[in-house]
Amino acid sequence: MLTIRGREQSRPPFAKGGTKTPMILADTLRKLPVGVVSPLEPLKKHCSWKIGGPADALVQPRTEEEVIRLVEFVRGENVPFLVIGKGTNLLFPDGGIRGVVMKLGRLFSDFSIAGTEVRARGGIWVPKLVKNLADAGLSGFEHAAGIPGSLGGLVTMNGGSLRHSAGENIRSVDAVSLAGERRTFTKDECGFSYRRSLFQDPPDMPEKRWIVLGAVLDFRRSEPGAVRREQIRVLGERRGKFPLDLPNCGSVFTNDPAVYELAGPPGKIIEDTGLKGETVGGARVSSLHANFIVNLGGASSRDVLALIGLVRRRVHDRIGVWLDCEVRYADETGKLVPASEACP
Repeated sequence: MLTIRGREQSRPPFAKGGTKTPMILADTLRKLPVGVVSPLEPLKKHCSWKIGGPADALVQPRTEEEVIRLVEFVRGENVPFLVIGKGTNLLFPDGGIRGVVMKLGRLFSDFSIAGTEVRARGGIWVPKLVKNLADAGLSGFEHAAGIPGSLGGLVTMNGGSLRHSAGENIRSVDAVSLAGERRTFTKDECGFSYRRSLFQDPPDMPEKRWIVLGAVLDFRRSEPGAVRREQIRVLGERRGKFPLDLPNCGSVFTNDPAVYELAGPPGKIIEDTGLKGETVGGARVSSLHANFIVNLGGASSRDVLALIGLVRRRVHDRIGVWLDCEVRYADETGKLVPASEACP
C-alpha cells in the first residue's frame, strides 16, 4: 500500500514494465538522472480541465540530454510513456496513467530573440512568449494571445485562433523521436495543415512519434505599442466569448471546413441543436460558448466523454454529420486518441 496525502492507495506494478512499482520507478529515474521526478502525481494538477488520476511517475526534464536519457530509458524498459505540456488540450483518465508522463514545462522554457528570429524551447508558456514578442516589437503571433498552452503543444496541434495557426511563423522545429533520433525539421517537412502536423503521426507506430523540443520562428517588425494593442484586443474578444471562470480545455470539437460550409462552426451547430447547458455529472456544455465543456466541480473524464458522445449523437441526428474532437484523450497506457474516438 502507498500513502498519498494521508490516504493509502494500492497500485500494482505496471503491466509493460515488469515488476516496477511507482516508488521503485521513481527511484530508478532519479538515479539516471532525467529531471524532477514526482511519483503518483495527480494529473488533474497538470491539465486545464482539472481532471485525471495519478501518473506512476511525472518527470520534468531541464535539458535536452535529460529528455533523450528518459526516452532511451522508457524504450529500453518498455515502460508506458506520454509527453505533455500544459495539458490544455488533453483529457486524462480517472484512474490515472501507468508508467511515465514527461512534462515539458517551466523547467524547459528558455527562449532568445535575435532581430526578427525567435528560438524557443517547447515548454515555454505561450502567453509569456506572446508578451515578450510585443516588448520586442515583433508581430505575427497576436492571434495566440490568451492561448494557455505550451509552445510544444501549440506546434504539435498547429494550434491558433482567428483562422491563424502556429505553423505560419515556423522556420524549423527541433524534435526527438521515441526511437531516440534527434532531428531538425524544416517548415515544409512539418506537414502543417488545419490543427494537424507531422508530430501527431503515426499513432500506431510509437517509434515514429516525434517530441517537439523547440522551434525557430520568424516574425515581422512592428511598433511595440501596436502589437500590444492588438494582443489586448484579441484577449478582450476571447474574454467576451469564452467561459474563463470554470476549468475547460478550450474548443472541444474541430472547426472542419466542410462541416462549417454545411452548418457553420461547431459552437453554433451545438447551440442550434439546443444543447447549451446540457449536463452529465459534473460536466456541462457551456452556456456562453457551446463548443466548450466546463468542469462544474468534481467532473470525471467519464462525465466529459459521456457528454461528448451525447453531443455528437444529437448533432448527427439533426444534420447527419459526426463532429470530430480537437481535444485528445489519454488512456491508462498514455495512448492518445481524439476524444470522439473514446466516447460512448
